[in-house]
Amino acid sequence: MSLIASHRDLDLDLLERLSAGAHSVGRAVAADDAALKGAVVLATCNRFEVYLEVPPGEEDEAASTTTHVIAQASGLAPDDVAANLQVLRDHQVTSHLFAVASGLESMVVGEREISGQVRRALSSARADGTTSSGLERLFQSASRASRDVGTRTGLGASGRSVVGVALDLAEPHLPAWSETRVVLVGTGSYAGASLAALHRLGCRHVQVYSPSGRAKTFAHARGARAVPEGGLTEALTTADLVVACSGAVGGVLDVETVAATRGTHGRPSVLVDLALGHDVDPAVAALPGVVLIDLETVRQEAPPEHSAPVERARRLVAAATEDFEASRRARERDAAIVAERTRVLGPVEEEVARLRELERAAADDADEPSARGPRLGADVRALRRRLRALLHDPTVRARAAARAGDDQGFEEALAELAAVPAATLAVRGVDGC
Repeated sequence: MSLIASHRDLDLDLLERLSAGAHSVGRAVAADDAALKGAVVLATCNRFEVYLEVPPGEEDEAASTTTHVIAQASGLAPDDVAANLQVLRDHQVTSHLFAVASGLESMVVGEREISGQVRRALSSARADGTTSSGLERLFQSASRASRDVGTRTGLGASGRSVVGVALDLAEPHLPAWSETRVVLVGTGSYAGASLAALHRLGCRHVQVYSPSGRAKTFAHARGARAVPEGGLTEALTTADLVVACSGAVGGVLDVETVAATRGTHGRPSVLVDLALGHDVDPAVAALPGVVLIDLETVRQEAPPEHSAPVERARRLVAAATEDFEASRRARERDAAIVAERTRVLGPVEEEVARLRELERAAADDADEPSARGPRLGADVRALRRRLRALLHDPTVRARAAARAGDDQGFEEALAELAAVPAATLAVRGVDGC
């Protein structure tokens, strides 16, 4: 099951509050719910989602526990959290995550940054010790579906993304990209995507500032320069464009800072704020000579698309979802099939093992192999072939019915397996076999 909230349903400020403390939610839920098998939290600039693996019948309790954990982390009332989180179950979870990983639920449909965020969410859960075998399969399959969509539809090849749309909106207010001076605030995944996009546009003058002090390492690895210690004010004063995506608690650029550092180059100072928690105080939009582009602006300017590649992507996601769900149903039912096959074939396999041991002992005790051993082995192998032939058709039908979700067909095939008598052997010359 999963509890989800995104830009599609919520105001971004409310989404930000729900996401507060997202890094600790998975660990806290795992600690509070003894029945929980696993938890993975996916938190990005426009979504907050918690994926849970729980035993059947425990879903309501897990949802309640998770809601209270999020309430404690966010400061919202539990009823408000519950009212703003959508609960998905069973195949809905698979369909949604596959679509998210493929960029089909993003602000900019088809963007590819989300695929990396899905992978990192799973890696974080592993590091926290909160993942599970079921969630591993789910998230790894989501990543495969995303790669398939990217390969077969070309979505993302044109660089469509939240970053790309924001820079497109900024471009009319800037000089040529080769002349634009940029201050990049942040060193996370969005900062990396922003810097890569700026380089593709031909931007050569980028300085990186990090509230956490990681700018030098980040910039050196990516062909940029770090803002010198104490040099943020000067860098902002000379910048044409500020791209902020650090997500620092409390923000980075307030009205006073922006008002004091607006450039004197005769053009507007352009600020792009891609942080869900607002790196830039929204009030700067009222300052003369300032253009503010934030996530809300991107959402308004990048409505969902309904192009042929997007529709093809949705069909691929639907097919991948059905295949995953079919495999899941087959895994859940396979234990019953294996149990019946073991009941029938178990005595034969035991006899095979016994005969092999006898043959090894005979080989150790005599110069010539026993004439009886190979004949007994051939008899048992013949019995094994006959029983496997009886089991084959109902086994195939049972597994096919399990994949298809055909409960009646599965029960009928399983009953046919149960009607096959278990092998009976005598040590015996296997007479009658």
